[in-house]
Amino acid sequence: MSSASLVTAFILTGLPHAPALDAPLFGIFLVVYVLTVLGNLLILLAIRVDSHLHTPMYSFLTNLSFIDMWFSTVTVPKMLMSLVSPSGRTISFHSCVAQLYFFHFLGSTKCFLYTVMSYDRYLAISYPLRYTSMMSGCSCALLATSTWLSGSLHSAVQTILTFHLPYCGPNQIQHYLCDAPPILKLACADTTAIEIVIFVTVGIVASGCFLLIVVSYVSIIYSILRIHTSEGRCRAFQTCAPHCIVVLCFFGPGLFIYLRPGSRKAVDGVVAVFYTVLTPLLNPVVYTLRNKEVKKALLKLKYKVAHSQSK
Repeated sequence: MSSASLVTAFILTGLPHAPALDAPLFGIFLVVYVLTVLGNLLILLAIRVDSHLHTPMYSFLTNLSFIDMWFSTVTVPKMLMSLVSPSGRTISFHSCVAQLYFFHFLGSTKCFLYTVMSYDRYLAISYPLRYTSMMSGCSCALLATSTWLSGSLHSAVQTILTFHLPYCGPNQIQHYLCDAPPILKLACADTTAIEIVIFVTVGIVASGCFLLIVVSYVSIIYSILRIHTSEGRCRAFQTCAPHCIVVLCFFGPGLFIYLRPGSRKAVDGVVAVFYTVLTPLLNPVVYTLRNKEVKKALLKLKYKVAHSQSK
């Protein structure tokens, strides 16, 4: 980090809204955050207690639920603090560095994980007889670990590029979280080269992952159409549908913010809320409402809890 930085704290301007909406927004975001944490925690517990869900698909879902819990925790509590009092908008320099790092770490890890999950679905549907040997426990662990390491490396690059610049004047970040684009606007140096590098690296990761997911699903659709029974085709589509929904909801807003020329502060803030606050909630909602196996596991968990309390 740059030793030339004179700024010791930043001020997050938050979401653009009328002051009268502070209380309603606080209530809405608090409820969404609590539901996100509890929902993803329930998925983790359900998969843990049900041995039938100890498969590669649900192993990746476990990673996704864990990421979503913390991805929401990195951003939402600070947003809630800023809605309670003006002093809640202040964030120290080092806390801002940490928030940016973990925001990009969890976000890019999630990006890589979605790609791995689509590959897993491709193998399960296209090679059902060889799936168990192709996606062994070792392969599953290796793929999951690679997503975390890749996300960590990608985030480290974003953080170092952003904070090695000097910050000596303005300290108001036009956002509700510490993210690279609005922070770079405050640097006391030319940021053109850094912005290009960040644009390219984010573009390569996001577009590359999304392209691989599209290729996987084109291959999946081709394999599904070759299934002779309508019941088999329907079951295959139902297996992939939850993943498609969460992928589109995550990549759509992300690509809109990071891979388009120019910046519109109000629009960016609203769109960012969608993929930082609402998308983590979609994971438990989509995977529980559309997945019979997860529903059964949750009922089994409920029965175990009720049985233990009755003793």
